[in-house]
Amino acid sequence: MHAAPGFPPSSVTRQLRIEGLAGFAAAVTVYWFLGGNWWLFALLLLAPDLSFFGLYAGEKTGAKVYNLAHTYTVPAVLGAIGWFGDIHWLVEIGLIWAAHIGMDRALGYGLKYPGFDHHTHLGLIGKARKLANAG
Repeated sequence: MHAAPGFPPSSVTRQLRIEGLAGFAAAVTVYWFLGGNWWLFALLLLAPDLSFFGLYAGEKTGAKVYNLAHTYTVPAVLGAIGWFGDIHWLVEIGLIWAAHIGMDRALGYGLKYPGFDHHTHLGLIGKARKLANAG
């Protein structure tokens, strides 16, 4: 089976999803080793998805906001600032955020293509995926 134009082949998508699962496991493991607050973890695990509201500013802006909230760069910077600045709660936030990104990638939710609803770097999601599989 060939990948649709603009999407990786299934073997690459599978590898990226496994990588996401590894990122999730690593973030949760470090969180556990550092004695993180599990109530905070449960409360904030889905918080990066609030970036979805960026779509109210338009699809292209919404995709940029969503993608910024779903790359490892921001939580890595926050975690580093927290680690080197001895700000424990900031390390926790960074790890929770990284766990969220890993979880999303493991489930097949990737970075959004600006201007294209239901298109991500891991392939189609939602209605677009159902329609593609039906045809």
